[in-house]
Amino acid sequence: MSAGAGSGNRPRIGLSSSSVYPESTAHAFSWAAAIGYEAVEVMVGIDALSQQADAVRQLSEHHQVPVSAIHAPCLLFTQRVWGVEPWGKLERSAEMARAVGAGVVVVHPPFRWQREYARDFVNGIAALEESSGIAFAVENMYPWRASRRHLEMYLPGWDPSEEPYANTTIDLSHAAIARADVVAMAERLGPRLRHVHLTDGTDSAKDEHLVPGRGDTGAAEFLHHLVRSGFAGEVVLEINTRRCTTREEREADLRESLEFAVEHLSVGAADGQPVGPGAEG
Repeated sequence: MSAGAGSGNRPRIGLSSSSVYPESTAHAFSWAAAIGYEAVEVMVGIDALSQQADAVRQLSEHHQVPVSAIHAPCLLFTQRVWGVEPWGKLERSAEMARAVGAGVVVVHPPFRWQREYARDFVNGIAALEESSGIAFAVENMYPWRASRRHLEMYLPGWDPSEEPYANTTIDLSHAAIARADVVAMAERLGPRLRHVHLTDGTDSAKDEHLVPGRGDTGAAEFLHHLVRSGFAGEVVLEINTRRCTTREEREADLRESLEFAVEHLSVGAADGQPVGPGAEG
C-alpha cells in the first residue's frame, strides 16, 4: 500500500500515539494492529520509546503497521524533549521521519515568547523541507480564551491558511476552540492540506479531542469535502481517551473513531456512492 493510499481508493487512516495516552507508543502500535488502523503517527514526547527511531522502526516492523508521520515535540509539556533549541528539534524530527519511512513531520507554530524562532519560522520551514526532503505540515492552533478575551499565543499566527506554507495540517479540535469553519479552511488551503487530525470538539475553551461525531465541528461533512476535493494525504485519529477507566472503554472509542473515518471517507458526498475505481468523487 503506497503512502497515503487506504483501502478502497480512500485516504489511509492512521492512529496518533497520543490517542492512547497515558499508555505508551508501544501500546499505540498494538492497538492500531489489533483494531485495523493502517498507520501510526508517533507523537515524540516524554515516553522514551517515542524519542528513539530504532525503537519506533522495530515496533512498526513487529506489528506490520507503517509510520505515517512524526509529530515534533512542540507541546508545552514536551518543551525540553530533545533539548530546548526548536530548530534542532525539527531537524531531529526529520531524521526520525526518514529513518522510519514517514514522509511528514507535524509541527505547531511557535509560541509568542519564542520570538527568535518565530521571526523566520515561515522561511525556516521551507528551508528545512528543501534540505530534508520531508514535508513539515504546520498545524492550525487557536486563540487562548481568558474570560471574554482571546489571547493570541502563536506567531506568526494560529491559522496556517494565512501563511505561504507548502504543507499544512488541520486539527478539528483546535478548529472548534477557534470557532473556525474547517471546510472553509480546507478550501483556502487547497492542495497545501497534506495532513488531517480527525477528532471533534464543541464551543469550549478546552482542547477536547473528542471521538469524531461527538462534537459540532461537522466532522462528517469535512471528510466528505476531502473526498470531493481529491485529498491525497493522511487522515490520523487524534482523540483523548484519558478518561477511559477500562481497556474495553478505550477500545470502544478507538473502534468508533475508525469506523466513523471509514464510513465518511468511503462515501462520495456528491453522489452518495462508495468511492472506488471508476467512481466519481
